Amino acid sequence: MREVGSRTRSQPPPPAIVFAALTAPDRDPTRPWLQLLDDEQPPQILRAEHPYRVVWSSLWPRRPDAHIRFDLASDGRQGTQLRWTLLVADPLPDPSLLGHLRKRLNELVNANLRYTFGQ
Repeated sequence: MREVGSRTRSQPPPPAIVFAALTAPDRDPTRPWLQLLDDEQPPQILRAEHPYRVVWSSLWPRRPDAHIRFDLASDGRQGTQLRWTLLVADPLPDPSLLGHLRKRLNELVNANLRYTFGQ
């Protein structure tokens, strides 16, 4: 698997809360954040190390080999530094598809999830 994208941003709650949101994204129906497009599917949890790492299966049926790794660390205050990393097997996606996958992860994690925490 090759790393083809990554981004780190802060999230307001502590790692344990962000970990819970990543391992059960639909557990709170009043705060939906994993709003998938027609060409996406819910991920499976491939690995979870509470509260510092979560690995998802692919969101994209056309790239079933893709994995999304989330690394969580305390931000030194009360929040979390959350890094998502997109991993794929060869052959790499074409630049257009790769840009789409990165953009979607950024929207889901650094916009939708973040907004459910009030930011």
